[in-house]
Amino acid sequence: MPRSTSTPCLPAATFPTTPGVNKPSSNLSLQDFELGRILGKGKLGKVYCAKHKQSGYIVALKVMSKADLVELKLEKNFRREIEIQTNLIHSKISRLYGFFHDHKNVYLILEYSINGELYQHLKEQKRFNNVTASHYIYQVALALNYLHSKNIIHRDIKPENILLSLNNSIKLSDFGWSVKQNATQKKRLTICGTLDYLPPEMIESQEHDYNVDIWSLGILCYEFLVGKPPFEEIDKNATYKRIAKVDLRIPDYVDADAKDFIIKLLQKNPRTRMSLQGVFNHPWIVKNRPSWPTPEQSVRTISM
Repeated sequence: MPRSTSTPCLPAATFPTTPGVNKPSSNLSLQDFELGRILGKGKLGKVYCAKHKQSGYIVALKVMSKADLVELKLEKNFRREIEIQTNLIHSKISRLYGFFHDHKNVYLILEYSINGELYQHLKEQKRFNNVTASHYIYQVALALNYLHSKNIIHRDIKPENILLSLNNSIKLSDFGWSVKQNATQKKRLTICGTLDYLPPEMIESQEHDYNVDIWSLGILCYEFLVGKPPFEEIDKNATYKRIAKVDLRIPDYVDADAKDFIIKLLQKNPRTRMSLQGVFNHPWIVKNRPSWPTPEQSVRTISM
């Protein structure tokens, strides 16, 4: 089962109305799309493969209940997600083309990634080898580098929020917990994201910044190589304690350079965590890069 995310209470906000793609979102309705198979299910709804009838364009249609958004007090998150993702244009980030709503649901029109969530591929393979893991980590780091350059913190990096497209290309998705953080703004205090990926500063209710994404990259790398997050426990309080202490236990079978990579990211002090530039130049990345798959791989037919 996909891991749940924390849902701190946030002020209510009205549903936004901004232009979509091809025509204003207010002119779109569910009747404009032919729904296909379910691509994923989450706490707030489902994502479908869908075809825009007029253009024939294949998209992912995220359907969320208005009642659920209101009950969980996530209207502000939804509005912020749209405001942020609409302006993101990068090869490693899932595009948001537009949105519309009716009396019951809100609908996000998203870029379709043919191979689905990376989480499902990890479940099937149990864990990734060094070549595959390093390739995905490098691409996520590229996405984060772009986000941080635009003063955006993602705050919910995990395999469920990474989509796999053609040519082994990843697309970072789900910006529901993302925020803009300018230099003049106070650092954030909200505890948000997924328990296993929370950094010590959130666990200890301290201020946080871009370095929460760096921590999550280290957790992601560990999960790719081991098959589960490093601080996972049945009891949530035990997980909290292990994160706060950075009680990191890396199996012996993990490559020495990969261990070094993970340790340098999972530093309790946010200021001592390896930078994204350090990620790009780390020996584990450099030595595996020549073995990364070539673009001509992973060609498939889209299935509705």
